[in-house]
Amino acid sequence: MISSVTTTTVTTVTSAASIAAFGLVATLTVIAFLVVKELASSGDDARLQTLSRVLNIAIVPLLLVFVATVANKVVEVL
Repeated sequence: MISSVTTTTVTTVTSAASIAAFGLVATLTVIAFLVVKELASSGDDARLQTLSRVLNIAIVPLLLVFVATVANKVVEVL
């Protein structure tokens, strides 16, 4: 019984650390993609406009990860 509780605790702590690291990477990536999207949307070239639309495919899931990370941090603080 004690070993299973200890194993579960270690797994939970390790998962929380992994989630925090992934959240940082996702946040930096979404910021970079948003900058590239803004720069691409300001251009007149059709390829840049296409790039601006295609970047939404990557930005939307990363924004969801960002929101989940922020919610996790808020719950952690409270």
